[in-house]
Amino acid sequence: MYYELATMTLPFGTAAQAATHVQAYTSGPEAQGELLACWFTDIGQLNQMIVLRGFADLASLQAERDRTQKSANPFGCGSIFQTLEQHSYQGFPWMKPVRPSAESGITGPVYEIRTYGIKTGGVQATIDLWEQYVPPREALSPCLVAMVALDGPLRFTNIWSYASLNARSQARADAVAQGIWPPKGGPAHLTTNMVSTIALPTAVSPLK
Repeated sequence: MYYELATMTLPFGTAAQAATHVQAYTSGPEAQGELLACWFTDIGQLNQMIVLRGFADLASLQAERDRTQKSANPFGCGSIFQTLEQHSYQGFPWMKPVRPSAESGITGPVYEIRTYGIKTGGVQATIDLWEQYVPPREALSPCLVAMVALDGPLRFTNIWSYASLNARSQARADAVAQGIWPPKGGPAHLTTNMVSTIALPTAVSPLK
């Protein structure tokens, strides 16, 4: 499964308007891929809308990227957003594809989006360690996806679902106390370039 994570920085008070435009743009007749989530940031860099889309193959992702880059009104928000970034990813091969909440049963309403830099040679080791350690970690909270970036600096992004901020803090503390997270030896493959964002679903998000 391939994914695009697009981030728009918006003027204050325009999130609802932008979300409506995102939904229309990603479901229009020319659109490829599937809208999976449309979040708005709550902790981290504020006033950002984060859009997750899924694609069955790399060609579909690239075709949609080309459409967006050539559009005079990308995501229907060309007159609204101040900045737009788009990044392509491939899911860890052993993970199930991301599905909307109605199909997967995964619901937030709090989502943590974490991106870690990976050292040269560390991609496969990271994928293998996560395959071993994620199942017991998911007993505490579901991992929506872990995916390796296909562009830009070497890195991967992982997204977790929590019932609340308190539930997030408790799950992370319990995972460390039980020795099931982080994966043993995993941090040795990562750089210190790490970013965490807490985001909440907008009204149009298929992941609630």
